[in-house]
Amino acid sequence: METQPVLVETRGRVGVITLNRPGQLNALNDAMMDALGDALLAFDRDDAIGAIVITGSAKAFAAGADIAAMADWSYMDVYQSDFITRNWETMRRVRKPVIAAVAGFAMGGGCELALACDIIIAAESARFALPEIKLAMMPGAGGTQRLPRAIGKAKAMDMCLSARMLDANEADRYGLVSRVVPDGQLLEQTLALAEKIASYSLPALMVIKESVNRSWESSLTEGILYERRELHARFASEDAHEGMKAFLSKRPPVFEHR
Repeated sequence: METQPVLVETRGRVGVITLNRPGQLNALNDAMMDALGDALLAFDRDDAIGAIVITGSAKAFAAGADIAAMADWSYMDVYQSDFITRNWETMRRVRKPVIAAVAGFAMGGGCELALACDIIIAAESARFALPEIKLAMMPGAGGTQRLPRAIGKAKAMDMCLSARMLDANEADRYGLVSRVVPDGQLLEQTLALAEKIASYSLPALMVIKESVNRSWESSLTEGILYERRELHARFASEDAHEGMKAFLSKRPPVFEHR
């Protein structure tokens, strides 16, 4: 019997999505990416959810794209099916913060999936690589674009052209991950971070995410203008006024996410 490709649960205001193809080390196929996209969009629509966590198993976050499924595809197969764009890019439509909790292997498409998240928490066992060159292929789910922005051109070239694997501490030094935690505390610490983020005003979280992403994709002048307009818009937010008044009154704010 086929297992569900992803498992979904909620922890308070946090939505948790677990990649669930353990026999294939969570290799990413169309069924899994369809299910992941559906789960992400469902949590994004849910007013009770303020942040989303994606995780895998202790052995592998995701060991890459499913090579067995791809080996006989032709150009027309991937072009007409809109491979990658059709479902892998669903992540770009998610407005709420998304955190990757990575243990074990994050190879190829698994590394690219983590890179597409807003924050990466790595267990000490985490390993990151883009080894597509070994198959005469290339990273195609954003790896050649997001990796240089995360760690710089020189180190990205090294990883892409030599298939170099980074351990968790190297990934932390390079700026690929946000923090490294003990293996046994990965989900606990990731959920604690997600719960903290989800406790804040959701509209403020979303505009901050949009502003940081804008900085990747535009000039400094354009990014500053976007940030300034979003700051001005905060003064139309009920939560912003509640937050400032609560600060002045030395009490916890009560956000209504408006």
